[in-house]
Amino acid sequence: MDSNISGKIGGNKPVIGITIGDINGIGPEIIIKSLLDNRVLNHLIPVIYGSTKTLSYYRKSLDLYDFNFTPVKDDGIYSSKRVNVVNCWEDVVEIKTGEVTIAAGECSRVALEKVAEALKQHVIDAVVTAPINKSNIYSDKFQFKGQTEFFDSKFGQGNSMMMMVSENLKIGLVTDHIPLSEVAGAITENRLALKLSKFEQSLKLDFGISKPKIAVLGLNPHAGEEGLIGSEEKDILIPVIKDFKNKGKLVYGPYPSDGFFGNMQFKQYDGILCMYHDQGLIPFKSLSFDTGVNFTAGINIVRTSPDHGTANSIAGKNLASEKSMREALFLACDIVKKRKEELVQKVTDFS
Repeated sequence: MDSNISGKIGGNKPVIGITIGDINGIGPEIIIKSLLDNRVLNHLIPVIYGSTKTLSYYRKSLDLYDFNFTPVKDDGIYSSKRVNVVNCWEDVVEIKTGEVTIAAGECSRVALEKVAEALKQHVIDAVVTAPINKSNIYSDKFQFKGQTEFFDSKFGQGNSMMMMVSENLKIGLVTDHIPLSEVAGAITENRLALKLSKFEQSLKLDFGISKPKIAVLGLNPHAGEEGLIGSEEKDILIPVIKDFKNKGKLVYGPYPSDGFFGNMQFKQYDGILCMYHDQGLIPFKSLSFDTGVNFTAGINIVRTSPDHGTANSIAGKNLASEKSMREALFLACDIVKKRKEELVQKVTDFS
């Protein structure tokens, strides 16, 4: 007989919540495909927040009949050997693959709210979010620019940091989902110091790097050319970098981003701090698109996500790769275990 396990206990296998994302995109497909991999089920207890009807639809339409699941009857009581599904809505929602619909956006929102409550109740150890469509989820009930901002509002008090993670590349962002015209004004000494601290702390706590070596990229072309192409490097970045160095931190820069990635200089560092979204994500996705993971650092829960969007153009066609989703699941497990080990070590040291 299959044993049950509580998310509050967890055992050796972390209990990972998985939000279904936009039901018209590739979210359900990559979730199903990633959980067909026995390696995943050997490492974690998956709890999908979505709908059994939606998963059944995609199982049939994509001919993925080996995928099986069990509905969750009581929060926190899960099967340890099967995929668990929390029904976040009971109404029948029409699936229109590849289309942007209000109904799909509302389903995405409800799943996020349900998983946030589960995290607060400690019945799951972490969450992996499938991609949402920002245009149909935004409403009076969801006024966030993305899922990062949603989880920051619940668990981070405005101090979260978007990181992009792959095996050999870890990128942190000083600014993320803001217009490019607002980036320069948003980069202050206080903000840069805060993000740099968050980045270093996460590299230590979540990735086990005891003395991380961090590169800081410049804001302007050629890192400002000593003030000829912008003054932010001289006025803001260099003073903060010097202050961290004076505290014994391995922080270097600012480096021009084109040459830094072009000559593979990034391989010499444990982490790279970028000033804005595309400065970090364009090289990251060029180098790690299939295996990259979006990780929200600086909040008191573990949240990861694939490094891609809903991909409506291939939704429902059985063409989506589950590699990034699978890596997001594995990374969530690894970080949960590292944080638990750190907590145990602190208790041991205190006693």
